[in-house]
Amino acid sequence: MNFLAHLWLAGPDEGARLGAVAGDFVKGALPGDLPADIAAGVALHRAIDAFADTHPAFQRSRERVSGAHRRFAGVMVDMFYDHFLAAQWPAWHPDEPLPDYAARQYALLAAHRDRLPARAAPVLARMAEHDWLSAYREVDAIVYALDRIAGRLKRPAPFLGCGEALRMHYDGFGEDAVAFLADARAFATQFRTS
Repeated sequence: MNFLAHLWLAGPDEGARLGAVAGDFVKGALPGDLPADIAAGVALHRAIDAFADTHPAFQRSRERVSGAHRRFAGVMVDMFYDHFLAAQWPAWHPDEPLPDYAARQYALLAAHRDRLPARAAPVLARMAEHDWLSAYREVDAIVYALDRIAGRLKRPAPFLGCGEALRMHYDGFGEDAVAFLADARAFATQFRTS
């Protein structure tokens, strides 16, 4: 769940940012009772995911993942890119320090908790309590987050330890992230304004 990238790519609109997060909790057809602004953010989230799947840098990053973890490469790369976005935050979002940006997002999500899918509530509460968005700056936080995801799987063993790939190919993932994030920002801006 690459919350930081989706929030950042959603831009300044609050509804789009709510939808950016809701996108991980809304599967299939959009529910008819989903507010229009959040539905638009979910649509952007899905468009960004589709864009990522075909982007050459994202594909290179997936190829960097070993065969044992390849099945989870998409989730891994999403998290790795959140790390590089957070670690290089001043280059991507120079107007506001990451801790301040993160605090604003947590406040927004808390204020609109009732407008988001109910199953998002416990995840978002943990995200704010442990300041995941700022923590993504640290490789250890990414490794830990991926191991926590593994712990929720029926068969976690193949996924455990997959975060170590970030350490093994750090520079390569970093180069890919920079290329992808620049293109994703342009794509998201165009999507939002069309």
